[in-house]
Amino acid sequence: MPWVDERRMDDPDRIAALDSRSSLRALAGAGAQVRRGLVAADDAGIARVAGGERPRAVVVAALGGSAVVGDVLGVLAEAGSPVPVTVRHDAPLPGWVGPLDLVIAVSQSGRAAGPLALAAEAARRGASLLTVGAARSPLAEVAARARGIHVEVALPAPSSRTALWSLLTPVLLAADVLGIADAPAEVLERVADVLDAVAEECRPSSEAFVNPAKVLATGLDGTVPMVLGDGALSGVAACRLAQMLSLTARVPATHGALPDAASTVVATLDGPFGSGMGDHREDGRDIFADPYLDGPEVPRLGLVALRDPGIDAAGTHLAEAVLASAREAGAVVLEHRAREGHPVERLASLVGTTDFAATYLALGLGLDPSVSRHVTDLRDRTS
Repeated sequence: MPWVDERRMDDPDRIAALDSRSSLRALAGAGAQVRRGLVAADDAGIARVAGGERPRAVVVAALGGSAVVGDVLGVLAEAGSPVPVTVRHDAPLPGWVGPLDLVIAVSQSGRAAGPLALAAEAARRGASLLTVGAARSPLAEVAARARGIHVEVALPAPSSRTALWSLLTPVLLAADVLGIADAPAEVLERVADVLDAVAEECRPSSEAFVNPAKVLATGLDGTVPMVLGDGALSGVAACRLAQMLSLTARVPATHGALPDAASTVVATLDGPFGSGMGDHREDGRDIFADPYLDGPEVPRLGLVALRDPGIDAAGTHLAEAVLASAREAGAVVLEHRAREGHPVERLASLVGTTDFAATYLALGLGLDPSVSRHVTDLRDRTS
């Protein structure tokens, strides 16, 4: 039985009624976030980050919807960075961090306890500090006291999930300045263009059968989602999509990246959501099932494969083998391929579309993509 109502995703009035904080509008402004982030970083003096000297090591402090910032920097730096990049979500700060190191703390509100505590401890130890977040926030105050650099997030967004490119752009620009990752301003300008193109493709007025984000959203209807990246870069996008499915669409999802996740994914095909239990048709459904006597139909696996044109032939061969196994087992297999270009451009094309897909899935399910009653309850219980 389908749960997604495609009419909700195509009806501007119903979208407006559900999307109380304009998440779709914020996602459509991702390109503008990059351009404004470039200006804000320059105004803040990003060229002076870490005193203009390459640090001994970099620690990125981010959590929740901002955590992907550290993941992106890590995968971009992995191949050629002369210094290690470490990601931390909460205290304590690693004991080796000192005056020779750079700590990058990211929080849209500037109030997230984990990044704030790590930034304060970094300042106490004399480490260089770069912070990205709201103006006049506690995080900005820590940076000012430590004589670090604070880049303000100027464009409004309903959550850190929809403010990704405002948070990520200054960090990538700083990494380029320090020679840690290749992400100069001209590349980031092209990234903004890619995000604009994605926003045009995924606009609400584009009907469900031609809109790539709506195609993914409807394809996942009634499935148990698994998101698979075919390499390290697409693996970051897979992790991001799994988080967006959980936080935005309230659909639990697992994620992984090849080659490590190959056996993990294929093993699940033998289980209750694959073809391993009971008699199934080619589409994976039991032809003898009676919904009244046997209960509701077991959902099928929904494998979302994020494909990166930058991976080698061996990686492509492994990905194709995994997808062939999934199709033979009756899983729903959905693919989305990145555009050609610089790694950040390819990542933007994956993340941009899948962010829209998770948001459309929430709307198709009749949910507000920005507001979760249970998240609100949790905050009330722990505040």
